[in-house]
Amino acid sequence: QVQLVESGGGEVQPGGALNLSCTASESSFNINAMGWYRQAPGKQRELVAGISSGGSITYGDAVKRRFTISREYGKNTVDLQMNALKPEDTAVYYCVVDPGRWLGANGHWGQGIQVTVSS
Repeated sequence: QVQLVESGGGEVQPGGALNLSCTASESSFNINAMGWYRQAPGKQRELVAGISSGGSITYGDAVKRRFTISREYGKNTVDLQMNALKPEDTAVYYCVVDPGRWLGANGHWGQGIQVTVSS
């Protein structure tokens, strides 16, 4: 089973920046799509950003033009650069990998990493 190691979370002031990183261990799990979801207290889980198996990138509406997702295929790593952070970005962020073309029901989720934006 694939192991996902997430790093880079923490607390930052509004307007600040953080970079999240997720590395998938080598395994028999076929990784095609990679991305990030988040869940804030009392809210539903939502897509932050994802990269499909073909390299197409999709961002959630709330983070467009502030966040940038990137992937290193050879290292099975996906990064999320988060700029101009807002208090409403506070959430647990989950790395997700999937053997299919997109992040779907067969995806594997990391344990999550806390991001807190507060003054």
